[in-house]
Amino acid sequence: MGWVSPARFHTQPSQFAPATALTCSRRSLTSRLRLDEIRQRCNCSNRRMGDASGELDVFDAGRCAGGYALGLAVGRRFAGAIRSRMRQDLVLREQLLPFASTAAARPLLAALQASNSERYPRYWDELLGTADGSGVPLLHVILVNFRKEIQPFIPKAGGDDGRKEEGEPDGDCSDVLVVSDSTAIAAHNEDGNVALLGHTYLVRATLPDGLSFTAYTYAGELPSCAFGFNSNGVAFTLDSVPPVNDEIAAGAIARNFVSRDLLEAKDLEDAMHRICSPSVSVGHSYNLMDVRGRRIVNVETASGNRFAVHEAGAAPFFHANMYRHLQVKQVQDENSMSREKRAAQCSVDSKETALSLLGDTADDKYPIYMTGPTLHTLCTVLVDLDDKTMTIYRGNPKNADITLVLPML
Repeated sequence: MGWVSPARFHTQPSQFAPATALTCSRRSLTSRLRLDEIRQRCNCSNRRMGDASGELDVFDAGRCAGGYALGLAVGRRFAGAIRSRMRQDLVLREQLLPFASTAAARPLLAALQASNSERYPRYWDELLGTADGSGVPLLHVILVNFRKEIQPFIPKAGGDDGRKEEGEPDGDCSDVLVVSDSTAIAAHNEDGNVALLGHTYLVRATLPDGLSFTAYTYAGELPSCAFGFNSNGVAFTLDSVPPVNDEIAAGAIARNFVSRDLLEAKDLEDAMHRICSPSVSVGHSYNLMDVRGRRIVNVETASGNRFAVHEAGAAPFFHANMYRHLQVKQVQDENSMSREKRAAQCSVDSKETALSLLGDTADDKYPIYMTGPTLHTLCTVLVDLDDKTMTIYRGNPKNADITLVLPML
């Protein structure tokens, strides 16, 4: 079957059928079931939890029989938010979609689909279900989930090498980790593009084997490219890192699929294996938590199966959006360097001081707590390994305005 042009994705949202290397079989019998059968196999409930204004929805998808069923349920529940995000996301509209219509994009998209769908067929089925459930063109869902793996290859205006020039990376997220005799916490600012404001939600799901997870999710994306935990006592937060283009492997495993896989980790060792074994395209920084074992480790990864591990201790460990301990050629991000410099000036030895740091706005140009115009702190999360809770805050965390307190065990 030949390559299907991007124009067709707008009229046939569930038919992503590019050529040869980009075959898109549904892989799952659930894709051929009637919608009422899907609903029966995925016992879902729609619930709004948290604050009275409903700023953060929690959807309990119940026990789902397969990836497509879970994606379909999430897509149906958050169809409005997913469609809204796709309309407002300028990265999608002005960068990803135009590039996807070019001949240069075809082999890259083909390779990304092949490598990720073959290694993670259930998670690929989730993408298909999310597109079908929300009524959004499948191409849009694929592009936002692969955005970090695609953007480095988008030619920049005036460039002559066919690849995007090195530029200022996204200032995505800040973390502070502390494990001492009295405190064991990970505090995290979830920072993102303005297009994500109002386009995030929590997904809870139970797998056929009984494992359950809770994940903060960007509309239209796999759970979770942000933070989450599961019933095995494994939790995580994430920070982007900026390898230069030469450090990126085209068409390899995508970050969103790795973090989705983390939600099914059996323990800390298994979580590290799930991070370090795939041959990834773009590196990432993972803050892994063993709730039962009271341990936190930061794992930085890069293409070529490179990784480095730092175990958190009594000295606060702050991570923004540059590699700290893995030796990788990276973009010198002034935003991250400014946040790291400010964090080094602050003392963190408790939950309160950690939240104060993440709410810091002393640097007018590059504050740790972001309020625009492009990057915003969407929420702040505090993982307390002693209380075994994950607490989500709205607004500046200095104000301690709690949206949800989630027991992790």
